[in-house]
Amino acid sequence: MFKRIGLFLLTNIAVIVMVSIVLNLLGVGGYYTPQGIDHTALLIFCGVWGMVGAFISLGMSKFMAKQFMGVQIVDNSPQYASLVNTVHQLAKQANLPKMPEVGIYNSPEVNAFATGPSKRNSLVAVSTGLLNGMSQDEVEGVLAHEVSHIANGDMVTMTLIQGVVNAFVMFFARIAAFAVSNFMRGDDEEGEGLGWFAHMAVIFVFEIIFGLLGSIVVAFFSRYREYRADSGAARLAGREKMIAALQRLKNQTYMDKRGESLATLKISNRKGGLAALISTHPSLDDRIKALQRVS
Repeated sequence: MFKRIGLFLLTNIAVIVMVSIVLNLLGVGGYYTPQGIDHTALLIFCGVWGMVGAFISLGMSKFMAKQFMGVQIVDNSPQYASLVNTVHQLAKQANLPKMPEVGIYNSPEVNAFATGPSKRNSLVAVSTGLLNGMSQDEVEGVLAHEVSHIANGDMVTMTLIQGVVNAFVMFFARIAAFAVSNFMRGDDEEGEGLGWFAHMAVIFVFEIIFGLLGSIVVAFFSRYREYRADSGAARLAGREKMIAALQRLKNQTYMDKRGESLATLKISNRKGGLAALISTHPSLDDRIKALQRVS
């Protein structure tokens, strides 16, 4: 627990330091002026915070995934030679410039994920539950799906989308909070409007509201990339293997809570009802139907 807290603090400190450096280089200070908000300065401020934070998270993604999930690299392990060879074979078929690291993590959850900042620096990790609960063909289907994520550059794409969404959430939250403050001030130009603490609280509330809307956008693109990765897996390993893997996942009941922050990276992440709007993955039935339509 303390290790995770330390990593969380380290990441946030890195973001704050990098953002401060970039803002100073750009000459951007405060965005509030006596005349109101400097929208250009605010947009730059939010853009830097959104994009720098997203790309620092991307740069640390492989390291963080290893730490949070306890991933053990097995590239040179004779025990997992078949697993490593399968990943390398699929990576060659997908024309990856460098072979991904291959790892396992101890969990009864039947799942796997791919992460890393680039196609040259990536990781494919599978759970012990997947290795014990799937046939060789089903495992190959899952591995092909994860390799397709790397080949499609999905980690970078989602980082860009998340960065842009973060920036606009910050931007519109501050615009809305300023409007509320002006409304509270009324016609009295010398009125104080909202105090500093109240103003920050209003920003926080609007960030939650706009953040939920932003999550819908991010989740939409995430679901789209899952269909693309399924299609890529069908080309690499064969459609029937990918369908068999998804059908096996339908029987899973255990979900590893450690991986909640890695939900977008995994092959399966179940949500239903209204929660489906912010689900990072389509339903397994929809994914199977999409593959069955592929000629």
